[in-house]
Amino acid sequence: MIRLKVFVSSAQKEMAGERQAIRAYLRDDPLLRRFFDVFLFEDLPAADRRADAVYLKEVGVCDIYLALLGNEYGSLDKDGRSPTHREFCEATLLGKHRLVFVKGTDDSLKDPRMQALVTEAGAQLIRRRFRSLEELLPAVYASLVDLLAAKELLRFGPFDAAPCLDATMDDLSSENIQLFLGIARRARGFPLSEDTPPAQVLEHLNLFKDSALTNAAVLLFGKEPQRFLISSEVKCAHFHGTRVQKPIPFYRIYRGSAFDLVDQAVDFVLSKINLAVGTREWSTQAPVAYEMPPEVVREAIVNAVAHRDYTSNGSVQVMLFSDRLEVWNPGTLPPSLTLEKLRKPHGSVPGNPLLAESLYLAKYIERMGTGVGDMIERCKNYGLPEPEFALTDGFVTTIRRRPELAFQAVGGTGTAQVTPQVTPQVTPQVNPPIEVLLRLLDSCGDLSNAEIRKRLGLKDRKHMQERYIDPALEAGFVELTIPEKPRSRLQKYRISIKGKTIISELKPKVSE
Repeated sequence: MIRLKVFVSSAQKEMAGERQAIRAYLRDDPLLRRFFDVFLFEDLPAADRRADAVYLKEVGVCDIYLALLGNEYGSLDKDGRSPTHREFCEATLLGKHRLVFVKGTDDSLKDPRMQALVTEAGAQLIRRRFRSLEELLPAVYASLVDLLAAKELLRFGPFDAAPCLDATMDDLSSENIQLFLGIARRARGFPLSEDTPPAQVLEHLNLFKDSALTNAAVLLFGKEPQRFLISSEVKCAHFHGTRVQKPIPFYRIYRGSAFDLVDQAVDFVLSKINLAVGTREWSTQAPVAYEMPPEVVREAIVNAVAHRDYTSNGSVQVMLFSDRLEVWNPGTLPPSLTLEKLRKPHGSVPGNPLLAESLYLAKYIERMGTGVGDMIERCKNYGLPEPEFALTDGFVTTIRRRPELAFQAVGGTGTAQVTPQVTPQVTPQVNPPIEVLLRLLDSCGDLSNAEIRKRLGLKDRKHMQERYIDPALEAGFVELTIPEKPRSRLQKYRISIKGKTIISELKPKVSE
């Protein structure tokens, strides 16, 4: 097996944490550790040798020079140059493969000599900017995988980094790319402006492979991703009992981009589980609570979409039973992780690093490698058992249900507890989503579409309109506050007299 030595620039104290993280990442990753050794200057033992001679010699014997450029320039030698600057010049002179990562987007904060080095590097090669370790590691991964492929040492990289045959820029949604830019800038300080051309955005995200769109590009921004990647869909089913049994009360296959799949699947679960709307006794806004934390539901689903095996013909499945929620995906854990290690602090080893990076930038993934710990902590704080994780013919996450927790969460003073599976229906038109909407408007008053989605923890505007608002409007349970201007930006929705009548008949008696 050919081994490639990576020399990570050594002089800047401010980048010590990033250097150590890159070494740990490469040693832990099941793919990269097969091909790369990492040299850090800090690992050398004390010796009677000049430091500059040692690190310049290591540059000479390395295969890859990886520069991390921060704000500090570093100590100066007799020629007025820092060790990092000398390393870069030596690597350039020797024709080494160079990778340059610049921390931060505001170069005015950098030492003027570092600004000059950043400019010098930018004139010779493509450099990548990063704001945090969570952005740096996937970028390093993608660059090293590209290098292995170019050297023909790796013929099968991550699925999401492989070219998507026959896909062109016309198959992507420029509107969705622009929407992503806005979200990523606000959420993570993404450096590109919102008017950046789509091709440049994809280039920055490493979503091209030899001038062809990658699978990740199509999964993230495709108009119809399933036209190219058939199994990239989510199947959602709702069962009244505790096992898979026909007839199935609700079954739907959701398609769209990775963002759409997560939003639609989360909204499906939240529209089916129990929700309680409290009173305004202690606040101007009535409290709203689900029987399980929406953040846990979202984490389970986004993990399934982000980390599944896209080479499998299987699809992500979200199944809601009377006692639990199960999220299954055709995938497994990386070799460095076990089910036991998964429940403890661990490094992030995404199976689809390009997909995971964009999901992180859009704040679908909060912090790399901490999602499972957050799920466990949130469930414990909510009074639920810890989530269960299992490896069967795929990876399964199970979240146990406790319907009474929704009512308890609003203090037991709510107008009612919503129990979609057992509440008698006064009319077939009052399905669970409509009942949830009516209770919310009855308690909170007039609300806009955005306000309803925020209170219910839903993200998909189209799903909200089709599943909640439109059916309630058609049945006469809800009415517009500005009926003469249906598309007004000031439009809100209020419960009608007919809706109030229905709610009064649906309310169960609350025991003292």
